[in-house]
Amino acid sequence: MGYWKTKVLPKIQKVFGKDVAKKAEAVEACKSFDESKDEVSKEFEDKKGELQPKVLEIYEASSVEIKALVKDPKESGLKKHSAKVQTFLDDLAKIEFPGSKPVCDASSKFGPVLVSGPVTFIFEKVSTFIVVEEKTREVEAPLAPTTEPETTAAPTTEGTIETTGREVVVEEDKSKDETVVEAETTAPSKEDPPKVEVPAVEEPPKA
Repeated sequence: MGYWKTKVLPKIQKVFGKDVAKKAEAVEACKSFDESKDEVSKEFEDKKGELQPKVLEIYEASSVEIKALVKDPKESGLKKHSAKVQTFLDDLAKIEFPGSKPVCDASSKFGPVLVSGPVTFIFEKVSTFIVVEEKTREVEAPLAPTTEPETTAAPTTEGTIETTGREVVVEEDKSKDETVVEAETTAPSKEDPPKVEVPAVEEPPKA
């Protein structure tokens, strides 16, 4: 029992004591940042124009996980990809993104999860550039012309033969009709009965 009290328990208290102290410091850092949010937002609005190309360059070079967290920051994602989150915050601090320097320092000291509020705030500011950029791309994207291929049915050989055959048949029919009409007009009429010549009666000589 004496060993437990003198050796083990102090170590446990030391570890948990550090965690408690660390969390308490993280809470203070979050409170301090919350008090400066209005000032950060104002500075952000003033520098929007010059920040946009720099932020988009950093965002495009980031991993898929960071891009997803910027659009939808979640505490589980911050914990899972803490190293990538820290790198992203470092890059924002280099371009002097408003509020990124104290958040970057706090995240490096306590971890992104313990200061998730300030980290989420910075990510939301970054996401405004992303949404605007995506909308601009959608508007500028030219609509693909929907041209339907002209379907001109080329006359097939069979169709020509059929058409030609019909014309021939018609011509043949016409020629037959003409032959019949001609035959009817030129056909000899029924023979008239032979005329019987009656000899003239000679009158007797007058006395």
